[in-house]
Amino acid sequence: MTQDLIARAQAWLAEDPDSETREELAKLIESADAEELAARFSGTLQFGTAGLRGELGAGPMRMNRSVVIRAAAGLAAYLKAKGQGDGLVVIGYDARYKSADFARDTAAVMVGAGLKATVLPRPLPTPVLAYAIRHLGAVAGVEVTASHNPPRDNGYKVYLGDGSQIVPPADAEIAAEIDAVVSLNDVPRPESGWEVLGDEVLDAYLARTDAVLTPGSPRTANVVYTAMHGVGKDVLLAAFARAGFPEPVLVAEQAEPDPAFPTVAFPNPEEPGAMDLAFATARRADPDIVIANDPDADRCAAAVKDRDGEWRMLRGDEVGALLAAHLVTKGVSGVFAESIVSSSLLGRIAEAAGLGYEETLTGFKWIARVDGLRYGYEEALGYCVDPEGVRDKDGITAALLVAELASVLKEQGRTVLDLLDELALAHGLHATDQLSVRVEDLTVISDAMARLREQPPTSLAGLAVTRAEDLTEGTEALPPTDGLRYYLEGARVIVRPSGTEPKLKCYLEVVVPVGSSDDLDAARAKGAELLAGIKKDLAAAAGI
Repeated sequence: MTQDLIARAQAWLAEDPDSETREELAKLIESADAEELAARFSGTLQFGTAGLRGELGAGPMRMNRSVVIRAAAGLAAYLKAKGQGDGLVVIGYDARYKSADFARDTAAVMVGAGLKATVLPRPLPTPVLAYAIRHLGAVAGVEVTASHNPPRDNGYKVYLGDGSQIVPPADAEIAAEIDAVVSLNDVPRPESGWEVLGDEVLDAYLARTDAVLTPGSPRTANVVYTAMHGVGKDVLLAAFARAGFPEPVLVAEQAEPDPAFPTVAFPNPEEPGAMDLAFATARRADPDIVIANDPDADRCAAAVKDRDGEWRMLRGDEVGALLAAHLVTKGVSGVFAESIVSSSLLGRIAEAAGLGYEETLTGFKWIARVDGLRYGYEEALGYCVDPEGVRDKDGITAALLVAELASVLKEQGRTVLDLLDELALAHGLHATDQLSVRVEDLTVISDAMARLREQPPTSLAGLAVTRAEDLTEGTEALPPTDGLRYYLEGARVIVRPSGTEPKLKCYLEVVVPVGSSDDLDAARAKGAELLAGIKKDLAAAAGI
């Protein structure tokens, strides 16, 4: 087996255009490290609806220039097969290791295949690329990013000309074209022929960000902001300045792009400890609200001072409901949409306001496709607040809307926490949590899913399971996906493997009726107790 691995590695090495990965692979071949070679050559990094994402390194199971060139060639072949072989592909990238190289390789492959290619001028937020696709009339877009993954990862996200991320069957059709690339020597890669854009697309994006705000609305909120070592700072500051908000106070240690992400274990505002520096800055600056972007600035997190004076992150579902309530007060029309793993509170807000409401599968690739969409969100800090401009989550425009809401409440002598209380009184307390298990061995995830299918729980935290759905079969409203959904008396649970990380994710929600404001504390305590019980019983049922 080792000889077969070494032969495959040598064939790969002969074509590798990158001196770093060539050197890395040559050492592995020389040492005949069977375990490491198997990890890199036992298959290929799978191209799915999130495109590609994985650890940087040599070999087909890692992210590297060879894998990216093949992916770009597959995308070019797909576009040509669809009769779009003379179209424009626009390419954006973040500030991670190798991102600029992967963007340049993609542009070269597109030009070599006869398409036109333009590259954004520097590392910029993913929503700027999503905006640019439709603004420039492109047939496709590529964003080189691993979003909030660890520093050693990178990724390759593909959009088609409607400005949305790919969905089936396009993903499988592109994957088949990638598999059809026999040798990198068959892929023409000219040294030039693509355009590097100036700031005109960014300026057009920024001009559009004002569309999410109400003309003449209060713009008084003081904000502490962290870019989490990513690419959000300059664009967010420009958007806030245009809108007339006070200049945010930056979390200095995390303000500039740094692919090493030195101050955080995981550059994701949801991860424990990631917001510690932001909270330290907030204790000094005493802002009205703290706002964070993830490294490619498509997600937006918010934190507020609790009633005991301590700063706390708002859950994605809380921000999702707050922005929905804010949009209702602005008198918007259209459809509110969310993925099935997000809080059912959005549906209640939409219904009370006489607005349309839809649930989709996980991911903005689905949310962005909802007919008549006015607002979409996902509990993982993703918000689409200007679907006409960006058909994807956008952490910049979401931050503007959060700041506008904080300003409106400030002028009224109210707080974000007051509004959350009002929503609980109107619709019941919707408490959500997540059981998320990161694994080294992916069989842990498949084993847990199999165990739950074979022996589904009949009750969790003393609440009877009233209905169980295996989402692999699809439903009337949803296409098939690998997931399980349990309805309980006053609660809901969804279990699914993550599409972008080696994680099993379980999404929990309980709804506790609230009679009056005097009942809020008891309802919160009851919600927390039920969530803890569900989490414990579900972990046992799944064997994790």
